[in-house]
Amino acid sequence: MTEPPREPAPPASAPASGRFLLVACQPGSEDAVFLSQEHFLPDATRAAWRRGVVTFRLPFGTDFPADGLPFARTVVDSLGQVTGNTPAELAAAAVDRVAAAVTCVHVWQRLPVQRREPQTSDASEALPSAAEVHQAIVERLDLDNTPTGSESVAGRVANDGEKVLDLVIDSPGRAWLGWHVARTPASRWPGGIYPNTLPEDAVSRAWLKLDEALAAFEVPIRSGQRAVELGASPGGASQRLLSLGLHVVGIDPAEIDPRVADHPRFEHWKMRARDVRLRQLRDFEWLVTDMNIDPASTMDALERVATAGGRTLKGIIATLKLPQWKRAADLPGWLGRFETWGFRPHARQLSCGGREVCVVARRGS
Repeated sequence: MTEPPREPAPPASAPASGRFLLVACQPGSEDAVFLSQEHFLPDATRAAWRRGVVTFRLPFGTDFPADGLPFARTVVDSLGQVTGNTPAELAAAAVDRVAAAVTCVHVWQRLPVQRREPQTSDASEALPSAAEVHQAIVERLDLDNTPTGSESVAGRVANDGEKVLDLVIDSPGRAWLGWHVARTPASRWPGGIYPNTLPEDAVSRAWLKLDEALAAFEVPIRSGQRAVELGASPGGASQRLLSLGLHVVGIDPAEIDPRVADHPRFEHWKMRARDVRLRQLRDFEWLVTDMNIDPASTMDALERVATAGGRTLKGIIATLKLPQWKRAADLPGWLGRFETWGFRPHARQLSCGGREVCVVARRGS
């Protein structure tokens, strides 16, 4: 759900042969980005790439897909690289290069981009602080941007329609420079990384993944609605739904955390999803799953519920695990199946997730 700027025109320093798009992604998912680009953006040509960053050349006039690239955290118009030995020097080089009138600044390190990822052979500890570079840029631009973030990701959430300067710290003394217009929730987050954190009382990370999915896709869930979760144990996603005022049924033969199981609006069906009678699967408005099984099996389980009958089901929020990144090539086929069930799917790899992709599909939307 990321989208690079469509207007105003690219800065004067952009190459005449076309636009260069800089795609930030989860380190290690570059192959998935390439595979999805071949389907969703076939006119693009691969350019430079490093772990966590991929660039493409896109001919001027080529329409960028409305849903962006599923495995992209954020997509920006690239202006190449800048150099500087200090945060102040990087800031000066960046500001001198940007021709567009930006009003917001996002800075992040190419590696690591989230706390869950281990340190790699890249000398990330030698990289300048994203917060320090961010502060230097906003001071040079004289912007009223309160510096927020961490050592690896800094910047405020952009407002809709704001022009954002993007700086990706690549290595000591070198950074990628770009800019974009904030159009979607994820494009408003620095580096496309969800700014919320896991609450202390959350029973699992599924809470945060569902929270990010709801925000990234702007899912219109309302209090009082009914949801069913397949593979609910230990209950993180169900817990998030309950916090929104929904009535939730969790289907799983395993135990549910007591903080969820004892909730008055939660019901535990202690069985496998395939053992539930089809008539019991009617009258739900939302279907949620984050099962740690092969995506083909997840799709089969979803189809059984989605086609059980009735039109009360408004939408599906599903995480599809990828045993290998090459399974990203199957994503167009999976999205096509959602369409045959009468739903319009959108896909994104969540920034707080792992080797997986989240699909949100709403009926007829």
